Amino acid sequence: MKVMGIDPGTAITGFGVIQGAAGRLRLMDYGCVRTESGEALTRRLKDIYLSIGHLIDRHQPELIVVEQLFFNRNVRSAFAVGQARGVVLLAAANRDIPVVEFTPLQVKQAVTGYGRANKQQVQAMVGTLLALRELPKPDDAADALAVAICGYHSHGLEMKLRTGCES
Repeated sequence: MKVMGIDPGTAITGFGVIQGAAGRLRLMDYGCVRTESGEALTRRLKDIYLSIGHLIDRHQPELIVVEQLFFNRNVRSAFAVGQARGVVLLAAANRDIPVVEFTPLQVKQAVTGYGRANKQQVQAMVGTLLALRELPKPDDAADALAVAICGYHSHGLEMKLRTGCES
């Protein structure tokens, strides 16, 4: 199964694509979509939408996993991230690709076993789980890969439970 993970943001949207088969994960692609801070928000959102759409078309994932909005103290930043999430969800919906969402705590728990893991711990476990020679950088891309890994394992468990219940 091919899974695309997305860590949305208006300045930097991280993405990661993994392929899973027979319990093994393989890295397909990862990186970031960057927008210029001086551009109008509408232009930035359009750039994110088009770039993520292009990546979806190129990789043809069976599942897209998006990190849920973590509402901290900066309300303005949260709204901007929410808008970036919206265009990512729209890009997936326009291609009829299922989307699942996880909180940062759920992602950290799934990848490291500890919901309060720091960025370096997440990055290290992503590198280990994907058997990478170098740790994925920047953080946004590593986070997107962690989101994809979380979604892959969660979806796999869901499918096993469904199959077990139907037997």
